[in-house]
Amino acid sequence: MNRGDTGLPDFPWDSLAEPTARAKSHPGGLVDLSVGTPVDPVPESIRAALASVSEIPGYPTTHGTPELRAAAVEALSRRHGVTGVDPAAVLPTIGSKELVAWLPRLLGAEPGDTVVIPELAYPTYEVGALLAGAGILRADDPRGLAEPPAMVWLNSPSNPTGRVLGAEALREIVEWARERDVIVVSDECYLALGWDADPVSILHPSVCGGRHDNLLAVHSMSKSANLASYRAGFVAGDPELVAGLLAVRKHAGMIVPRPVQEAMTVALADDSALSLQRERYARRRVVLQKALQDNGFRIDHSEAGLYLWATRGEDSWETLRWLSERGILVAPGTFYGPAGGEHVRVALTATDERVEAAAERLGQ
Repeated sequence: MNRGDTGLPDFPWDSLAEPTARAKSHPGGLVDLSVGTPVDPVPESIRAALASVSEIPGYPTTHGTPELRAAAVEALSRRHGVTGVDPAAVLPTIGSKELVAWLPRLLGAEPGDTVVIPELAYPTYEVGALLAGAGILRADDPRGLAEPPAMVWLNSPSNPTGRVLGAEALREIVEWARERDVIVVSDECYLALGWDADPVSILHPSVCGGRHDNLLAVHSMSKSANLASYRAGFVAGDPELVAGLLAVRKHAGMIVPRPVQEAMTVALADDSALSLQRERYARRRVVLQKALQDNGFRIDHSEAGLYLWATRGEDSWETLRWLSERGILVAPGTFYGPAGGEHVRVALTATDERVEAAAERLGQ
């Protein structure tokens, strides 16, 4: 065994050292629109909740407090029209990335199995399949496959493209999967950020018919509540699948810290804070979209989510170089799959001042 060989692809962000250095050398400083990390403050109510239980010394529960699970059920219903979720079928996670990375393995995928991921996909979907020893197949619609896969990843709104799958498209995939006993997992981390379309959860009655069997929905609070540093997310859906995940995570010590659980409970109930954050992103989106389109870029999809999927009709690394010379750092589309070769992903996660700076530089 080669102990230094993980068998995983290189971490994509490590390849941005040169354009990052070039962008940082700009006289006006770096405008980082690459990773998509929140820059706005954590709401005071959430910070207070985090501190309110900081004196508790005991181990937290892997399943999360009853109050947290109830808050998640209520938020799914109130914000997204999802009904019929059993509070027992909600499981807090240490952010969403660790769940994405380990979910195929936790669900029993093994060598010889296939995990379907979108053609343009968050890189960790592939990593998760590889950690399980499974293979991947890039396909936006799995219904043409000759053999049923072990599981299917959906992502609506999409990272990186911002594309939204409507209720009918989701329902057709769910029905196809149920006929073949295939697990469908929907990454819904950007569900609250619809702009030109209204995203719908895979657990919505119009999609699943009120049944959650073989379905899981993954949610994150990094974007909607600025809790990236807290590592706060949850998965919900099929009670049997969630119970299996809970059993394994108990053994593995995959537990959300108790103060974070308290913060999550408050965040899930605070719709005003969510609305305020949406307004910030909407304002920045308008500025960046206009600046890009006014200066030779075409925006594809991008009807929801935290990014603009932009192209100048050239190799994405050439676009990356052009932008870095203007002090702007973005992510090349190749990070998300071969089909992204002529696009870049432009994040909305910069302060108003930095977004305005980027817009000004695009015209230079």
